[in-house]
Amino acid sequence: MIYSIRGKITYIGGDFVVIECAGIGYMVNTTLTTIGDISSNHDEVTLYAHLSVREDGISLFGFSTCDELKAFELLISVSGVGPKAGLAILSAMTPQSFAVAVAAGDAKAFTKAKGVGPKAAQKIIIELKDKVSKETELLGEASSADFSTDGMPDAKEAVLALTALGYSQSEAASAVARLDKALPVEELIKGALKLLAQGM
Repeated sequence: MIYSIRGKITYIGGDFVVIECAGIGYMVNTTLTTIGDISSNHDEVTLYAHLSVREDGISLFGFSTCDELKAFELLISVSGVGPKAGLAILSAMTPQSFAVAVAAGDAKAFTKAKGVGPKAAQKIIIELKDKVSKETELLGEASSADFSTDGMPDAKEAVLALTALGYSQSEAASAVARLDKALPVEELIKGALKLLAQGM
């Protein structure tokens, strides 16, 4: 079992990097997020790895954080969701927003990833809801309880307003959760819109 790979980046492709380790160049499939994290690092980098052994070959996947690796392994545990779809999803959302979308039952969030349709999105939610709830420590802001607006009418109203503007429930809840819940609803909406515009 390979836990991680450490070495110098010698090439960056669209969805993979080549890392030279002990004189060998390893092709490591990865996400746009990880590529963005490591592309400016001209020294050695460390990627947390997943080795896939299948009939049609052996593939190595690497991620800049343990959270991203864990999210990837959860995704590919879903029947019908392969590594390519897993990388596409984690290129479109962070491990935390992935976990929030699962906890909130937000299928729409997954369909934004290339090649992921409504049926696959629903399957991800159904098969991972219980698993994600047990991984809150590893995935950070993963529990839907972290984004609860119970007892906070202004926060709840802000989330409703944002969803009316076209944002998904998990996007809206995640943005509002980053703000001071004591703010008036107008300020919560303005602050959340600013965070969403910045990609949070």
